[in-house]
Amino acid sequence: MLLATDLDGTFLAGDPESRLKLYQLVANHPDILLVFVTGRGLESVLPLLADPTIPAPDYIICDVGCTIVDGETRQPVHPLQAEIDRRWPGERVVEQAVADIPGLSRQDVPQARRCSYYCESDAVSGELQERVEALACDLLYSADRYLDILPRGINKGRTLRVLVEHLDADPEQVLVAGDTLNDLSMFEQGFIGVCVGESEPALLTATESRARVYQARLSGCGGILEAIGHFGFLGPAGLKAEARDELVPGKADLVMVYHRLPYEEVVENGQLQRRRPRSPNGIIPTLLSFFADGRPGSWVAWSIHEPGQGAFETHTDVDPDSYPKLQAARVSLTKEDVDIFYKSFSKEAFWPTLHTFWERASFREDHWQVFLKVNRLFAERTAAEAAEGAVVWIHDYNLWMVPAFLRELRPDLIIAFFHHTYFPSADVFNVLPWRRDIIGSLLQCDYIGFHIPRQAENFVDVARGVAPVAVKQKASCAPRFLTYGCAVGLDEMTTVIEVHDRPIHLGAHPVGMDLSRVERALAATEVQRHMAQLRNDLVGTRMILSVERLDYTKGTLEKLEAFERLLDDHPELIGKVTLMNICVPAAREMTVYQALQTQIEQAVGRINGRFSRVGWTPIQFFFRSLPFEELVAYYAMADLMWITPLRDGLNLVAKEYVATQGLTNGSGVLVLSEFAGAAAELRGAILANPHDPVELAETCYLGLAMNRHDARSRLREAFNIVRYNDTARWGREFLDAVAACRSSDDEKDSVEQRVA
Repeated sequence: MLLATDLDGTFLAGDPESRLKLYQLVANHPDILLVFVTGRGLESVLPLLADPTIPAPDYIICDVGCTIVDGETRQPVHPLQAEIDRRWPGERVVEQAVADIPGLSRQDVPQARRCSYYCESDAVSGELQERVEALACDLLYSADRYLDILPRGINKGRTLRVLVEHLDADPEQVLVAGDTLNDLSMFEQGFIGVCVGESEPALLTATESRARVYQARLSGCGGILEAIGHFGFLGPAGLKAEARDELVPGKADLVMVYHRLPYEEVVENGQLQRRRPRSPNGIIPTLLSFFADGRPGSWVAWSIHEPGQGAFETHTDVDPDSYPKLQAARVSLTKEDVDIFYKSFSKEAFWPTLHTFWERASFREDHWQVFLKVNRLFAERTAAEAAEGAVVWIHDYNLWMVPAFLRELRPDLIIAFFHHTYFPSADVFNVLPWRRDIIGSLLQCDYIGFHIPRQAENFVDVARGVAPVAVKQKASCAPRFLTYGCAVGLDEMTTVIEVHDRPIHLGAHPVGMDLSRVERALAATEVQRHMAQLRNDLVGTRMILSVERLDYTKGTLEKLEAFERLLDDHPELIGKVTLMNICVPAAREMTVYQALQTQIEQAVGRINGRFSRVGWTPIQFFFRSLPFEELVAYYAMADLMWITPLRDGLNLVAKEYVATQGLTNGSGVLVLSEFAGAAAELRGAILANPHDPVELAETCYLGLAMNRHDARSRLREAFNIVRYNDTARWGREFLDAVAACRSSDDEKDSVEQRVA
């Protein structure tokens, strides 16, 4: 069958259960051809195409029949569109012809090949009709408010008729659906039709004598479903033939959706072994802590399993003693799936774009399809785990599309998302070929968290280019965050938006760190021994420390060049300052960083070759990963921590340094890129623009020259923030915000129901 439906009041209306049932019916039934037939302009229809819960149309007839495009390519359907264009005299011609007619107010909505106005019925005068006829145009007036001047003979029904003929479709298998007089022309083509419940009285009057038009009791999608059953579309089994199997809710009140398991899987002597996780940032222990009180929960993550390896264990215990009711719900992926989804696509397409290096990005449609497959598998596993009305907490950009699939599978769930990576401005994010799909998916969330307000506001700007966004609530960023003090500062952030009548709450929650982990490391005998050795080795030399992964976003090469400038500008530092640069290599499969590694090694060699003296080397470069305990020893002994990412979502290394110095009553100086998210939170740091080599060198010198009193005062200010906003508080405040947003939405719904 071909379902040709109006949008507002029809396909977009009805109770949630009916909408879900019809949308699933259309999406799952291969024999249903869907055509949107609307008075909206094409620009106003595009946001709907980004909503993953609404089935994608095969064709779109918009502008009251004046525009007809392919639903997938959104390109005009020829020769149908060419014939409409031939009949249209032009917007300026029509505007001038009716300019002096009183009572007409031009609609400020997207429109093409038509001129649309607001007016009262008495404005539709004989003179107006004569002028329109003289232009070889038609006049359409509906709902006692809307007036359209259209090309002669063009309307919703006529354009639908020629599309049906163009497709060589059976007219007896066409069902048209509408709710206003604007839709009458569709019912005048001889098709089977339905006026959904709550239709405009004038439409009901005009169609009441038509035997092939059904006047439904239910509104919107419910009325369309009534008509499909009434006229016997879809064969003898009717609607039941394509009904999706109902998911039986699981038992987990809280579901963590994270790409990594809460334990490590290693193969030893041919056997798969599970070990306690060695998390580099403490997030996994934080997330695990929410299940320590015996709360039923599930942790959805991937596990590599190749075909032919035998039975796959979907559910495993995490730690029966510490988390007795937490299970790991594993998603089976092949190594190839993981390599494409995570190591290739996520890191080569999304990572560079998110960090504003879009010129380095590689976009491949076949990789996008793998990404969709993996996200769908995560959503299906999550849907099976979650209890009725459960909270689902999804983590980071690797799982962007999970909300889209999950909302359709389980509309009852509270979906929360935390974006651990930087979220860029619209002019950068919009480079992504799949931006509408991604944003449409994220707009299915109830709550979205970012590290800092700037990233949340960037998301709102991107969403504005995809869907009609209404800002419902804002909040001041001070005093929690810097406002005008750094490149990522902001004075006010949006906290609630509304899209397609759905509220989406936004928040800023910079991830904290676990201070007890640093305390344990400082208390370790081996760390104390290492600190003593460093103290002895560095007599007469001040240490600048830099710790980062090998990545072009981290600004390592720019920092080395700034250090070279520092030694050129301040030769008195030669022999007295050493840069200890620890650079953690990327995974062996990630060849995208090989050229950068070569450039860094060449820069280190050049600088050491220029400035080295007997018994002193300006740069000690470690191209390897060091255990956390060893890093803590370096943190404790470093006079200055130099962190200069070109763009970073947060940067936990900065917090680790501050925590170590604070716990040892140190006076170390943090020089931090103002493009790191932590710059908006950590007062007391010296902020620098990593794109300015002069400023990088000058701020480093300022930190080295700072007196101990000022340094200790700055450090104390930063340490108080790190100590208070630890990783436990981060997780707790995030879930509290999720609970609060659902409570406020429920209260709003209750008030609206009482008023109604």
